[in-house]
Amino acid sequence: MTLLLLVVAVALIFEFINGFHDTANSIAAVVGTKVLTPGHAIMLAAVTNLAGALCGESVATTIGKGLVDTHSITNLTLIAALLGAITWNLITWRMGLPSSSSHALVGGMIGAAVASTHNQWSVVIWSAPVAGKPWYAWGGVLYKVLIPMFSSPLIGFGLGMVWMTVLYLGLFKLRPSSVNRTFRPLQIFSAAFLGFSHGSNDAQKTMGLIALALFAATQTGTLDHVPAFASFLHLGTFKIPLWVKLICATTMAAGTASGGRRIIKTLGRKVARLQPVNGFAADTASATILMATASMGMPVSTTHVVSTSIMGVGAARNLRALRWDLVETIVWTWVLTLPLSFLLAYAITWVLGWILPSGAVVHVAS
Repeated sequence: MTLLLLVVAVALIFEFINGFHDTANSIAAVVGTKVLTPGHAIMLAAVTNLAGALCGESVATTIGKGLVDTHSITNLTLIAALLGAITWNLITWRMGLPSSSSHALVGGMIGAAVASTHNQWSVVIWSAPVAGKPWYAWGGVLYKVLIPMFSSPLIGFGLGMVWMTVLYLGLFKLRPSSVNRTFRPLQIFSAAFLGFSHGSNDAQKTMGLIALALFAATQTGTLDHVPAFASFLHLGTFKIPLWVKLICATTMAAGTASGGRRIIKTLGRKVARLQPVNGFAADTASATILMATASMGMPVSTTHVVSTSIMGVGAARNLRALRWDLVETIVWTWVLTLPLSFLLAYAITWVLGWILPSGAVVHVAS
């Protein structure tokens, strides 16, 4: 029971860090264009993240039972996975780099699962085709993580560039002052839309892990002797209880409210100089992609989508306006996130295995 509570506590810490680490993703453009101050933008993101986190659970289901074999998962595995992701998030936050919390968690899950099964790579669900359905409805790491990991940034760049070009063509006769006056309030709505879509995607990841831990504890009888008032902890089938949604949504909103000004500066001001119309285009392009992928249960990187949308918008105006040296740094961070979070979680699993007594480790299935 103690380790179960530790899993929940570490999961909520990850959710909180995810909130301030990824705050910049949903408000970088609106801050970079000076439509809102960082403080006001952070509060907008907190409220919209909270609302989005309460909607849907497709991504939570993917994280909870669609990436690794749940019968091989222990509470130690979940703790190590979360600690690996948290460590990588804090490293990149300290450096001001917009890395992916989603991919850090996925890398952590795979690394911890492989380590806890003594290097049995078969524990990873690489592919799970579903007869009669298109590839994006299939499960497994390949279809839910790897393909979207490479395709979503490209789509973000392309959609941002195309959408910005369309706006340029439609607005070229207007004075810049008129365009800015029109799109300043519109960008607030687009930032809210992006905050909602971010919540609907990112908050669900922790929900899935907590639900998996509760399901594991129920299946193995760990919760058989809990007091009657704690019966809400029992999960006979894998599902996302309302109280889990509420606590995760609230924790992410609290983390969002604490801010992430280092990464806001990187995305909003250093990658490309933005005007309100550019911010509107980047936000709406990003939010559209995130809502679509969330509905398909794909835990894509908000960071990747938002960063490349901003790059695409900047490229539509002038390719030379982009800071390509900074873009290269960001891309390297993306490339390194999965393997390094894997290695961190792998190492943490072995360390925890030495520290914890064998009887403290509970499997999902006995």
